Amino acid sequence: MIYPWQQSAWTQLQAMRERLPHAILFHGPAGIGKAGFIEAFAQSLLCENVQPDGQACGSCASCGWFLQHNHPDYRRVRPEALEDEPAAEGDGVEGGEGDKKSKSTKAPSKEIKIEQIRNLADFMNISTHRQGLRVVVLYPAEALNMPASNALLKTLEEPPPGTVFLLASNGLDRLLPTILSRCRKFALPMPDHAAALTWLKEQGVPDADSWLREEGGAPLAALDKANGGSREELDTLLGFLARPNVESALRQADKLSKTPLASLVSWQQRWLYDLLASKLAGTVRYYPRYQKELAALAGNVHTANLLRAIKSANERRAVADHPLSAKLFVEDMLLDYTACCNPA
Repeated sequence: MIYPWQQSAWTQLQAMRERLPHAILFHGPAGIGKAGFIEAFAQSLLCENVQPDGQACGSCASCGWFLQHNHPDYRRVRPEALEDEPAAEGDGVEGGEGDKKSKSTKAPSKEIKIEQIRNLADFMNISTHRQGLRVVVLYPAEALNMPASNALLKTLEEPPPGTVFLLASNGLDRLLPTILSRCRKFALPMPDHAAALTWLKEQGVPDADSWLREEGGAPLAALDKANGGSREELDTLLGFLARPNVESALRQADKLSKTPLASLVSWQQRWLYDLLASKLAGTVRYYPRYQKELAALAGNVHTANLLRAIKSANERRAVADHPLSAKLFVEDMLLDYTACCNPA
């Protein structure tokens, strides 16, 4: 699916089709539709009747196979945790290792594992079924664990002829520099607020502006949260951030440790940026519902402490996906913030 804010990027992408790189890395913020964009491009590369605007026709045999997830010249690689249901044999998806029994007893992996990259070998070493390209879609690229990253790197260093890799990433700083150097980078920008807000309202999202701001301007993330219908976890964190103290930090850490840690850190980062903006310019971007609380805190917090807290949050985000203990991670995050706002 190509969203309205991606039309310009889609047009720019068509200029690359005549001399297509063996690997393209699409990058941009989470929640803007990168996965749908690269899958639409993958379908168009395999389509036998591409439209003048570069879109797939949707009606040829190749498109039919693609839409049924069983195109013989297409593979999609992503973590087990992103699969809505177990992949059927031969459906063009490289899932994680293990049989049905292990999948039912183990939590789905959030990583892309080396077995998933190795499983591409046979696919890449046989002739294509339609005398066209082979296409591999992989996202999010930062989910590659280190063995999988190294295995992919070997493939990218000696790419099989007629094979195109389409990768997507939410953050280039989380990928190996050697992988970055072997891909053509293609930026997918965040839509402007007005365009994203218009789209959300067209989807029937109530209180669309607040949802959009709280998700950092990412329309698909805002839609997902709005459809979930609850701000309970976010409001628990924001309630603490508005009135931080040690006792509350320890109490809330246990409750919040069940929330995805990357989300917690992102919410806190936005709060800290709002706090800094409120202190320096009297403005609030992400959490206008908490403007009074932010203004009250901004009058007391020291700028130097706030900048240190922002730096700590940025560092914490880099390890949020692999903490030793979720509870201790959240305790450290909340106590660090408490010390920032209530210096001894």
